[in-house]
Amino acid sequence: MPAYTYSARDSSGASQSGTLTAASVELLSADLRSRGMLVLKVEPVAEEERGTVSLDPRTWLPMTSFDVEIGFQQMASMITSGLSLLLSLRTAAEQARRPRATLIWQDVSERIEQGSTFSDALAEHPGVFSRNVIQLIRVGEHSGNLDTALLRSAEQLERLRQMKLTVVNALAYPAIVVILSIGVTMFLVLGVIPKLEKFLSGRGRALPAMTQTLLDITNFVQAWLPQLVVGAVSLILALVATWFWTPGRRFLDRVLLRLPVVSGVLRLSGTAVFARGLSSLLESGVTLLDSLITVEHLVSNRVLREKIAEARQSVLRGESLAAGLTGRNRFLPMLSRMVAVGESAGSLSTVLAEVARFHENQLLVVIRRLSVLIEPVVILVVGGIVGFVYLAFFSALFSTTGGIR
Repeated sequence: MPAYTYSARDSSGASQSGTLTAASVELLSADLRSRGMLVLKVEPVAEEERGTVSLDPRTWLPMTSFDVEIGFQQMASMITSGLSLLLSLRTAAEQARRPRATLIWQDVSERIEQGSTFSDALAEHPGVFSRNVIQLIRVGEHSGNLDTALLRSAEQLERLRQMKLTVVNALAYPAIVVILSIGVTMFLVLGVIPKLEKFLSGRGRALPAMTQTLLDITNFVQAWLPQLVVGAVSLILALVATWFWTPGRRFLDRVLLRLPVVSGVLRLSGTAVFARGLSSLLESGVTLLDSLITVEHLVSNRVLREKIAEARQSVLRGESLAAGLTGRNRFLPMLSRMVAVGESAGSLSTVLAEVARFHENQLLVVIRRLSVLIEPVVILVVGGIVGFVYLAFFSALFSTTGGIR
């Protein structure tokens, strides 16, 4: 579908301009007039102009989940106010903060104009829209509650974004401390202390024991640096290959679920993701079996995924969902017990929402506690290393002036 540049004035007299796709100039002009705009000019975009590679770095940035979240919120508000889906998509494309997001929203609207459904158009961009979001949108289309489905999708994306932001903020300060400390240490060890060693050797003086120990470590690292680098790279590549190999990924996930601290965080996170996803889908009208298929792909740990698949098979056999979710070192026990209550009371989606809210709050508490514990540990370890380097440096420095014999 061809693209056109336009200039117009809105009801307040403010100038509006941009680029939109339409079947013809007449249809685009009619579309703009339906928005209450006075059309001043509509011109087709030249093919060579559309094919030009932009030098603006912003055009290289991909569309993120935050862009999806903002777009869904905008579209939900516009659809609730009476605008059509196509007009909402075009408006979201115009207001997108990244050019890539504009292109994707335009592509979705074009596919809808060609006869595709909204959910199928979103499914053409699997790297941007998750299966859970697509399923919620599909249910909203069938039930006629698309605005509600868009809001629920945006809420889920917002919760996930806030959770990731909490983790990043908790790890940011220790990471900065570690990086700066490594930089200072490498500068002293590789740049300053070897010069002091040459200076003292030329004057016939021996280095202090602490400085000599540091130099021995430095010389060992320098002598074996190629082998150490090759070993580290080989280990990283082996871990990456194992991670992408299905049996290897399952082995690593099983090991992670047995580690003391990591296991608790992963089980807590998996329980919260499962409960929140299943609650949203059931509340939107998706059947239990279809919801379990979708939620299975939301959980990253393969061992927990297999547990969800086992639970789905138990439901197919006529057993309860709660019985299928029980198991050692899998989901937290509260999940299966609350699911049993929800199944008996006929309020499974409501109970799952409460389970998700509780475990999400607990996950935030655990992350904050770990960040509080990580910071002093990092400071003590890094401070001890940097302190040792500084003492070795100043010992050598005093030795040059005769302060240490």
